[in-house]
Amino acid sequence: MKKRFDLVDLDCANCARKMEDAIRKLEGVNDVTVSFIAQRMTIDAEDGRFDDVMKQVVKTIRRVEPDCQVVL
Repeated sequence: MKKRFDLVDLDCANCARKMEDAIRKLEGVNDVTVSFIAQRMTIDAEDGRFDDVMKQVVKTIRRVEPDCQVVL
């Protein structure tokens, strides 16, 4: 399943790259793109586990950029 989410308060392109790298390593994630310019994340993850994967994604984003929020 592929979905797009808006991000709030993503501060820099370097943080976006760090988020991509960390999220890509999560189990169940097929692909992810985090755009600093668009303040948007596109994630492709396993259908049956999508909600659980997104919980891990949100935690990962907060570790990299504590002020950044995912609009679910």
